[in-house]
Amino acid sequence: MINPAAAALIDRSNRLGADPKNTNYAGGNTSAKGTETDPVTGQPVELLWVKGSGGDLGTLTEQGLAVLRLDRMRALVDVYPGVDREDEMVAAFDYCLHGKGGAAPSIDTAMHGLVDAAHVDHLHPDSGIAIATAADGEELTAKIFGEKVVWVPWRRPGFQLGLDIAEIKRANPQAIGCILGGHGITAWGDTSEEAEANSLWIIDTAAAYIASEGKESPFGEVRVGFEALPSDERRERAAALAGTIRGIASTDKPMVGHFTDSDVVLDFLSSESAPRLAALGTSCPDHFLRTKVKPLILDLPATASTPEQIARLHELHAEYRADYQAYYDAHATPESPAIRGADPLIVLVPGVGMFSYGANKQTARVAGEFYVNAINVMRGAEALSTYSPISDAEKFRIEYWALEEAKLQRMPKPKSHQGRIAFVTGAASGIGKAIATRLAAEGACVVVADLDLEKAQAAAAELGTTDVAIGVAANVADAGAVQAALDDAVLAFGGVDLVVNNAGLSLSKPLLETTEKDWDLQHDVMAKGSFLVSKAAAQVLIDQKLGGDIVYISSKNSVFAGPNNIAYSATKADQAHQVRLLAVELGEHGIRVNGINPDGVVRGSGIFASGWGANRAATYGVAEEDLGQFYANRTILKREVVPENVADAVYVLTGPELSRTTGLHIPVDSGVAAAFLR
Repeated sequence: MINPAAAALIDRSNRLGADPKNTNYAGGNTSAKGTETDPVTGQPVELLWVKGSGGDLGTLTEQGLAVLRLDRMRALVDVYPGVDREDEMVAAFDYCLHGKGGAAPSIDTAMHGLVDAAHVDHLHPDSGIAIATAADGEELTAKIFGEKVVWVPWRRPGFQLGLDIAEIKRANPQAIGCILGGHGITAWGDTSEEAEANSLWIIDTAAAYIASEGKESPFGEVRVGFEALPSDERRERAAALAGTIRGIASTDKPMVGHFTDSDVVLDFLSSESAPRLAALGTSCPDHFLRTKVKPLILDLPATASTPEQIARLHELHAEYRADYQAYYDAHATPESPAIRGADPLIVLVPGVGMFSYGANKQTARVAGEFYVNAINVMRGAEALSTYSPISDAEKFRIEYWALEEAKLQRMPKPKSHQGRIAFVTGAASGIGKAIATRLAAEGACVVVADLDLEKAQAAAAELGTTDVAIGVAANVADAGAVQAALDDAVLAFGGVDLVVNNAGLSLSKPLLETTEKDWDLQHDVMAKGSFLVSKAAAQVLIDQKLGGDIVYISSKNSVFAGPNNIAYSATKADQAHQVRLLAVELGEHGIRVNGINPDGVVRGSGIFASGWGANRAATYGVAEEDLGQFYANRTILKREVVPENVADAVYVLTGPELSRTTGLHIPVDSGVAAAFLR
């Protein structure tokens, strides 16, 4: 049974973390002190429960808590070697743990253990950080809170900061908390309810003061031409720029993207202060660890043309990389970790919005959320004073902290398709769904494109949250619908890396019964549809300059002359030759184009379920329920082909093992000698 103090801590943490005004995702930490019986001695032992490293308050569970013996943790004061060696204290926390399991103690553990209060909260609220980053933050703290809240000058999180706050609480018995310069807030209480109330009082009091006493337009006047474009035009421009910007952000390593055009972002970008403030960068460690020291901001108005903006973005990117290299060179020591890449994680386009990037969609989305927090912080600080973040030297000490590097090295090895964005047509069922499922399992972000939007969204939901997959409507026979679906994809995930032309249908008829309508329908969906999808996707792939894959799900019938399927087999042959043609044309851009020729995929197949199975069974004189085995029996391997077998082929073709292969057709038919490629 969970200890009552720990249970109260989890409840409080979940409430505080559920409201973004209190703290950002995975930001801040909370703690509680209480007593349990030591199973070894049978005697009471005082414990500290504290949110572990990397956890999120809003979703914190018992497994996310680090549990330490308070006597041993506080005894570390006697062996503390000083601020120059305080990083060694994090490893010492392991010798203070009580029991087994639980989360790894974070760098802020000392703050929670050394402060003499039963419950402690350390949070990153926008309103609190606005005071913490104001040029006259110390004076504002006294003016806003009186003696109830004490100013703490900037100090990097660690053991010494814990000692400092413990001393501040001892010397100021009337205080309920602190403003941590450049960082956030800390509050405490004798009960969980008191600590929560004190945290919320500091947050709400700061917000109310900014609202009542702050300047009406803290970011200054609106810049003419930099105002937000109309919604539809803004979305169209964002989609047109997305491939280029993702390529910029992925120069050193591939990134997944997220797009935000909220009023907060657009209003900031339209203001006269945006260039100055963006150049200053963020301040709270949680912010710039996610967003990098500062963003790349386009200095052209929204009225500039797309080609003009693209050209300027490339120029600014070169400047950004040189500037970041200079920042690294200016502050790195021989012991510093190697530079982690010089590309921006936040790209701001006035009138359009914000593009944020990360190793996966969730990280990219959270990076954008953190920069929105940073905008709110800058607004609050500028409303009352002047925004004054911590210095670049201090930012570097955090960004290239040995403890942060160790945390990065502990991250699990990425899956084969992590960071890749897949666009799969006809993916709400059958082969397409199996392909989408396999790619998502291998770490890809997946766009489930299908004629039926509801089914596409349902299939995507089965794969995970919108950080994993989305469903979009895609009539592949309509160029406008295809472009709209690709736009949805690039705005959801930043771009596209892997396209699977799978959408299809079939009508089994002999020549004399095949109508012109039958012929046009099948060619429109498969031959024309694959062409339209490949064309729209190729533009994104070329803009990104990251290479990519296009895979055609063709058919054994593209080379095998089967009975009563003139229209279907002819359009599959068309698709098969598109593979060869596009492999030659797109190879100079590093784009590989390959095909898969399945056969006899009866179980789980949308085509066979829609009448094709009954027609083929009648053609071959077998019962429909026996059709799968009939196909298997006529193969060399005598094994039935299922959708997952086709998905396996897509996985192999688009993975790292066949990176030098293009123009290939892989049979997935259990061996049909008449369809062997020659």
